[in-house]
Amino acid sequence: MPPPEVGVDMQRRAFITLVGGTAATWPLAVRAQQPAIPIIGFLGGSSAAERAPLLTAFRQGLSEIGYEEGRNVAIEYHFAEGRYDRLPTLAADLVRRPIVAVVAGDAPSALAAKAATATIPIVFNSGGDVIQIGLVENLSRPGGNITGVNLIAGPLPAKQFELLHELVPKTNTIAFLINPENANAERDTLTVQEAAHLLGVNVVVLRQSTQVGLETVFASIVQEKAGALLVNADIFFTSQRDQLVELAARHGIPAIYAWREFCAAGGLVSYGPSLTAAYHQCGIYIGKILNGVRPSELPVIQPTKFELVINLKTAKALGLTVPPAVLATADEVIE
Repeated sequence: MPPPEVGVDMQRRAFITLVGGTAATWPLAVRAQQPAIPIIGFLGGSSAAERAPLLTAFRQGLSEIGYEEGRNVAIEYHFAEGRYDRLPTLAADLVRRPIVAVVAGDAPSALAAKAATATIPIVFNSGGDVIQIGLVENLSRPGGNITGVNLIAGPLPAKQFELLHELVPKTNTIAFLINPENANAERDTLTVQEAAHLLGVNVVVLRQSTQVGLETVFASIVQEKAGALLVNADIFFTSQRDQLVELAARHGIPAIYAWREFCAAGGLVSYGPSLTAAYHQCGIYIGKILNGVRPSELPVIQPTKFELVINLKTAKALGLTVPPAVLATADEVIE
């Protein structure tokens, strides 16, 4: 039988081992109890590279509400690379993950996200009539789990058509390029046809949804003897921005676009709201939702300012003289 002091010593060592082992597990237990940072899902119809400057604006909006990617919020990005048919699968994959909200960077992405979940909050950046295409029930009281920024609505394509006509007043025919898969395409076509009728100009509607098919679009423009081109606001066309601008330059076609980014890439003229401002607002809305505000309490925002951007270098290359009245109203002139 061991001496009593040996038994006491063994008990003391056992106690120290027990306490030390328990203490070693405490940090693990505490870490396990700490909540993980919230994860936001981002769904976009174009590409990460094309959206990079806009995502910076989105993160800036988030930071103004106190959220910084990598510090207290994470973002999972899913991009369709200009293919609408991929969006439902990408949306379904996102909502299966432990995300707390979805950002939809365009109308097709918003529709895919809404079809994928009726509970996870969605903040969209969408063009067209968001009520007509079924995104929300009411702009001031969107209802359900979705809200956002309504970038383009109503007569904007008509205004773009009128501006283009001012730049090329002698042309009798203007082409209008739409993506037939866009939910707003046919409504925008009617708007442009009405504008063309009022101006006494013919309009040729060209429908295309593939990268390969864009070459044939410009062949059709030449064949139809159209003197100018209006490119409808569409995420596929945005994803093919550089190719569209290059094709217009190669064929000598004056073209107008919705976004400033086309002019920065060498396009002639753009007229539309600021995508940067819209993405910034989406970031603010997501931050508010993370703080507990429900999407139904956040009204759909519509832009009040539209930017006219003119690329004078491109105008010179096309042999165009921009009317002084148009130049005077430009928000930005690229020389």
